Amino acid sequence: MKLSILDQSPISTNQTANEALQESMNLARIGETLGYSRYWIAEHHAMPGLACSAPEVMLGYIGANTKNIRIGSGAVLLPYYKPYKVAETYHMLSTLFPNRIDVGIGRAPGGPAEASNALSDNYLQHVYKMPDLVNELIKYIDNEGTVLEASPLPQISPDLWMLGTSRKSGNFAAENGLAYSFGQFMSDENGAEIVQQYRQSFQPRKKGQKPYVIMALSVICAETTQKAEEIALSSIVWKLQNESMEGNKGVPSVDEAKKILLNLRNQKSIERIKKKMIIGTPNEVKSKILEIQSHVLADEIMIVTITYSSKDKHQSYRLIAEQFIK
Repeated sequence: MKLSILDQSPISTNQTANEALQESMNLARIGETLGYSRYWIAEHHAMPGLACSAPEVMLGYIGANTKNIRIGSGAVLLPYYKPYKVAETYHMLSTLFPNRIDVGIGRAPGGPAEASNALSDNYLQHVYKMPDLVNELIKYIDNEGTVLEASPLPQISPDLWMLGTSRKSGNFAAENGLAYSFGQFMSDENGAEIVQQYRQSFQPRKKGQKPYVIMALSVICAETTQKAEEIALSSIVWKLQNESMEGNKGVPSVDEAKKILLNLRNQKSIERIKKKMIIGTPNEVKSKILEIQSHVLADEIMIVTITYSSKDKHQSYRLIAEQFIK
């Protein structure tokens, strides 16, 4: 089974933004060494706990420091941008790094309303126009049906993906002949039903094209269940802090997380977050991933791992790779 990495470039409480971005580059290099198929980095705005506001900048840096792993955006938040400029940017990256670039498309704001207003005068209107924006981007990327070329035209065009967490995104991907990545780690929807509908409704935009699905999961793996559960506390507390708008201090250490949890009154919120995560030993993680993959019939699993320690994160990806990548 193909495995890939989704990186949100989180900043731990002991890191600067520069250090977090350097860690993102290091993670891509480690992922390449371990045999992961692709590395995507997310786009967020005005969120102090996340370092990457411009994936297109990071991809140039990461591409120059890796050799083979596919790299891409997870996702370009298209309502903020003109499709022509997005096509130019990713054509440029595809020219620099042939046959390695993915363009993941999303419509989420990726930050607070103030950031949306600063980035776009008409964000909500552009969200409503998302079908038109995507169709325009497809034409520029495929270099078909446009008077204007999005130069430079690479020998191999970047791959287009629709990213989403709902039935609507799956249907849209199918209607437009796009590969689909479902973010199960941040969705309460039934991923299996959405993927099944996507496959049944898929309309190829190119000859020989078939539906292709990535299932994105939140995973933390360690040598023992106890250690994995402990490491996961940092991620759980950070997510709780983000929900209450207190996550601007970054991902807390395990000790910090334990102290915060002692004062947490609503334990149900912890269990709610854990339900969207896979936490355990290599065998436990492998069993759960295979269960999800067989149920959803995903072509590829993409893993997002948020820990306080870079060492713990690298080890988690390493242990998972040893179970799946030969």
